[in-house]
Amino acid sequence: MAENGDGLGTVPEHERILQEIESTDTACVGPTLRSVYDDQPNAHKKFMEKLDACIRNHDKEIEKMCNFHHQGFVDAITELLKVRTDAEKLKVQVTDTNRRFQDAGKEVIVQTEDIIRCRIQQRNITMVVEKLQLCLPVLEMYSKLKEQMSAKRYYSALKTMEQLENVFFPRVSQYRFCQLMIENLPKLREDIKEISMSDLKDFLESIRKHSDKIGETAMKQAQQQKTFSVVLQKQNNIKFGKNVYINDRIPEERNEVELKYGFEEEDENEEEVLTVQDLVDFSPVYRCLHIHSVLGDEETFENYYRKQRKKQARLVLQPQSNMHETVDGYRRYFTQIVGFFVVEDHILHVTQGLVTRAYTDELWNMALSKIIAVLRAHSSYCTDPDLVLELKNLIVIFADTLQGYGFPVNRLFDLLFEIRDQYNETLLKKWAGVFRDIFEEDNYSPIPIVNEEEYKVVISKFPFQDPDLEKQSFPKKFPMSQSVPHIYIQVKEFIYASLKFSESLHRSSTEIDDMLRKSTNLLLTRTLSSCLLNLIRKPHIGLTELVQIIINTTHLEQACKYLEDFITNITNISQETVHTTRLYGLSTFKDARHAAEGEIYTKLNQKIDEFVQLADYDWTMSEPDGRASGYLMDLINFLRSIFQVFTHLPGKVAQTACMSACQHLSTSLMQMLLDNELKQISMGAVQQFNLDVIQCELFASSEPVPGFQGDTLQLAFIDLRQLLDLFMVWDWSTYLADYGQPASKYLRVNPNTALTLLEKVHRGMKDTSKKNNIFAQFRKNDRDKQKLIETVVKQLRSLVNGMSQHT
Repeated sequence: MAENGDGLGTVPEHERILQEIESTDTACVGPTLRSVYDDQPNAHKKFMEKLDACIRNHDKEIEKMCNFHHQGFVDAITELLKVRTDAEKLKVQVTDTNRRFQDAGKEVIVQTEDIIRCRIQQRNITMVVEKLQLCLPVLEMYSKLKEQMSAKRYYSALKTMEQLENVFFPRVSQYRFCQLMIENLPKLREDIKEISMSDLKDFLESIRKHSDKIGETAMKQAQQQKTFSVVLQKQNNIKFGKNVYINDRIPEERNEVELKYGFEEEDENEEEVLTVQDLVDFSPVYRCLHIHSVLGDEETFENYYRKQRKKQARLVLQPQSNMHETVDGYRRYFTQIVGFFVVEDHILHVTQGLVTRAYTDELWNMALSKIIAVLRAHSSYCTDPDLVLELKNLIVIFADTLQGYGFPVNRLFDLLFEIRDQYNETLLKKWAGVFRDIFEEDNYSPIPIVNEEEYKVVISKFPFQDPDLEKQSFPKKFPMSQSVPHIYIQVKEFIYASLKFSESLHRSSTEIDDMLRKSTNLLLTRTLSSCLLNLIRKPHIGLTELVQIIINTTHLEQACKYLEDFITNITNISQETVHTTRLYGLSTFKDARHAAEGEIYTKLNQKIDEFVQLADYDWTMSEPDGRASGYLMDLINFLRSIFQVFTHLPGKVAQTACMSACQHLSTSLMQMLLDNELKQISMGAVQQFNLDVIQCELFASSEPVPGFQGDTLQLAFIDLRQLLDLFMVWDWSTYLADYGQPASKYLRVNPNTALTLLEKVHRGMKDTSKKNNIFAQFRKNDRDKQKLIETVVKQLRSLVNGMSQHT
């Protein structure tokens, strides 16, 4: 029962499996069949039985269906047999039609093949056109690059290269020609770099050659601007009533000096103002800078440019060995330097970073140190003040020009103060020659005036004021000689010349006033004083000339206040200002006058010596001639005439000269008596000598120079008078008794002097006695006198010895 029950439950399962087998795909039958074997035992057998039963059922159904459709099949076969004939006919017709179509289609096939071939060509052409359209811009750009290279448009060529590399080459990078172009671009870049550097070298060489022209133009423009400013300032001063200069001479001379640079001047109203761009083509620098910027090598270019320019700066700063000989040498030196820095300033402002302000400042400081050293060295060789002045004007324009471009120039103006001292030295040397010429040409006599016109001419040259002279009628004479107005004019000319250097130094009026006064003091105290002293010491200058020199120095001394007023009018600085320097002319002319006075005393004594040397005494004469010696009378007459000339001198000078002359004459006569070569003197010679001394005393008492009190002048001969009186009156006892007493009659007689002369007289008396009387030794009076002399001699010797021991 159980088995039957299991069998009933299995049948529906087998039906399901069969349905799945029939309905599912063949690939899925495996799992379904596996489930048959996985079921209960004997399930396979039962499934096979069920499968057989199912197959039999399907066979029955197929048989029923075939039986049902058999008649229709037979009918269909019958119909097919009927159609067979028609089909064969149709086949023949189709074959014929096909043949005819084949025949007709051969031409179409040929044309179709042509069409296909054309379409392929067209497609290829289209492809080629597309590729060419892609390549043509590359080729056009490369052709453009070649044209730019040929036209030397290198910066544009580099930009074209950038476009080719960044835009065009990536589109056609697969083509070989593109690779060739890509490989050629670095070479082109190097060519461009080399060409641009070559252009830069040509540019550097060009500006080196044309630096002087550039600098000349820049300095001319600065000069014209400054001249315009000076003229404008002058007009403003006139407008507002300012008196800057004593007369119009200084501005005119200043303008002449400022315009006297040797630049080739044209009509300023018609001349076109040139700039550095007009004179120099800077395009090579711009191109080279842009090219290296594009190439990414800007730093290398900057270093090369700066290095080359520093080399050129050293060359420009190197002066010629003979630069100091002419102003053209200095001008060429300055224009080259100005041209160099004008170019650098232009490069600084139109390029970005090629040169910097720090670089130009460093270069300028280096150049400025070299310039100052060069100018200091070469200017020291300049001995011509006009050349030094032109050098100063060049330095001023040079400094003003570069200052206009922003370069500091204070050190140049400091240098000008050093050159100013040198300029003053050259002026002093020049004026020393001028003064010497004036002194050589002077006749050392008062200036004669015959009419009013000549009087006004002298007054216009020299500030002379004398009411007494004005009241005199013509002809009359100025007390000074021609050299005085000439010297006064030349001192003013020196002040003008010194002022020329002080202009344009950007100094205040006080500083200019101080400079003028100091330089004028140097002229007076050094140059003029030295010339006067040399003149005074010249051998051919006589007493008359010396007297005139003293008179001249007196008037020059009085004119110093007018020179101070002259400087004050120029600078508008009052003399009452605390720090105003005074002129030392007073001391200068006083020193010269004292030297002249001393020279008068010396020459007067020399002249006396010359007359005394003419003395020809007969020291053995027995009796005097009864009159003074001829040489002495000539000497006295000479002194009278000389002292007449001395009336124009200050009284004290004439008195001193007269006293000095009398003292020197007295001393000379005393030395003549005491000369060691003179061994003996006769009493007749003593008497003759006494007559000469009497003439000297008469001359002294005649007051040859007014102003002496009493017998002051006669005291110059007191030593001689007392000595001669002692011998004339033979008063030895009184002399010996009163010696050393303040009231002694022979107080001025020195025992040594008396002893010397007494011994000479003693020898003379002995010699005279021997000649006059062979038996002189037997005459009692002569023997007594000789004994007396011998006694006096012994006493004098003891007195002299006592004085020596006491001393």
